[in-house]
Amino acid sequence: MLLLTPGPVQTHPSVRAAMAEDIAPWDSAFRPFYTRLRDRIRAIAGGVEGVHVTLPLQVAGHMIMEAAIRTYVPAGGALLVPVNGQYAGRAVKLGRLAGRVVVELEVPDTRGVTAGEISAALAAHPECSHVAMIYSETGSGIVNDPAVIGPAVRAAGRRMIVDAVSAFGALPLDLSRQPEIDAVIFTSNKCLEGLPGFSFAVARIDTTEAASGNAGSWSLDLSDVLANTNTNGPGSLRFTGPVQSLRALDVALDRFDAEGGREPRLARYRANADILYRGLKALGLKPYVEEAEQGPIVVTFHQPAGFVLADFCEALKRHDVMISSYYTSTQPSFRIGAIGDVGAADMHKCIAAVGAALDELGLSQAA
Repeated sequence: MLLLTPGPVQTHPSVRAAMAEDIAPWDSAFRPFYTRLRDRIRAIAGGVEGVHVTLPLQVAGHMIMEAAIRTYVPAGGALLVPVNGQYAGRAVKLGRLAGRVVVELEVPDTRGVTAGEISAALAAHPECSHVAMIYSETGSGIVNDPAVIGPAVRAAGRRMIVDAVSAFGALPLDLSRQPEIDAVIFTSNKCLEGLPGFSFAVARIDTTEAASGNAGSWSLDLSDVLANTNTNGPGSLRFTGPVQSLRALDVALDRFDAEGGREPRLARYRANADILYRGLKALGLKPYVEEAEQGPIVVTFHQPAGFVLADFCEALKRHDVMISSYYTSTQPSFRIGAIGDVGAADMHKCIAAVGAALDELGLSQAA
């Protein structure tokens, strides 16, 4: 089965095979491996040794987003969230349930937020110490670029939390050039092409240490993860986690390096997305966003007349293609991931499967 979701992604057999080993995370042999893995991840983020650190949590992406909000924004403090997709909406919910004041900057889910919009919102809301933004919004496929937004945040003297869950390892990021970013957060099972199990923050050491006591949670306190690192060393875990997924991630990072790193991976994903966008459009389907706004991670299309998403997904599975069985855009849609251990041939297979599924369901004319 060809898995084409925005994550978890299709993985290479060697990555899956790495999960077969039983591991004792407290064993001395594990510590140097784990230390090296954290260093590799920091390097991908453009982090600087002594300035930035990789802080792992054995949680899903939403949980590490909550951890970042709790850690860097004090209880009762305020943050600005540009909302142009459901994942930003989830960040709003996480912040409010954590007892933070959330200011929503409403933006259409068909384009990225602009620096001008951020500047105006921060000027209007001096109470906001932070901007929390979604880099790649997989509801519609758009991108909010932290390199564009960051200077506006920096000029206003505020801080940033970047949710790069579906962006890290593909879309550009260089923490050494963006000192306004407290943390970028992501998971092991998206553009790094590992398996689910761990999430990570690559964070500033100084602001993380200064945030001690903010979280109101032991499990979701990134400053406590850093304190454990400082006390017990970078090879230590606070709590037992699914460490087999770390072995898989290490193999996935070997493949990342062999591919040439972030830029070649992004080029492959961009080519995948372009093939999907143009190929499905040629079937008569209507893209959710204009081509200029289309990111390289997920491609989203409006549902045609008479469309039932569950039936469409089951029809695709009969042709050995699996996509997300739900949509998270404002308008009814379906989305197909362009990331993972997949290439052009897989995209053409998907297009053929979509055409066949539409025919089976009597929707070819509706598209």
